[in-house]
Amino acid sequence: MRTKDILFPICLSAVLFSCSKKDVVGVNTANIPIVPVTVQNAMAYRPEATVSTSKSAGGNIQIILSIPAGSGRTIKEITKVAANTTYTQIQSSGTSGFYTSAPIPANGLTATFNTTLAEYVVKGPGTIPASNTELAKRFYFLLTLDDGTQIVTSSVRVLVLD
Repeated sequence: MRTKDILFPICLSAVLFSCSKKDVVGVNTANIPIVPVTVQNAMAYRPEATVSTSKSAGGNIQIILSIPAGSGRTIKEITKVAANTTYTQIQSSGTSGFYTSAPIPANGLTATFNTTLAEYVVKGPGTIPASNTELAKRFYFLLTLDDGTQIVTSSVRVLVLD
């Protein structure tokens, strides 16, 4: 057997395997903020954090965002709130079209966002959804920490009960 006949398949294999790229499916470490944000009052994860509201109890919606005590940071404010079907708006540098017109002050490890189904209807799709369904739009938040770091949170769903 000639050397050329042996070396060619070996070199070809080496080139093919060295050029292969393994795709990682799922969360990318570039997408994970240095300071994690959780929804303290989440009643489920579907897969995003989900809070609930009750039509018969007035339709109040409350979302409590928190960061860990060991982070060394505090939440200065909820800078922007968007009710949307994608992250696009909350990631924009624009100033119009957000759910709230002004930042919501915070001080400490938690920040609380309050709204109602009635306000959501005025600012959103125009109708209150049927019981036991989620609002059509999710809430997205841009938090500013005490050191100026900004974090876009994971989306938060709202389940409408009775």
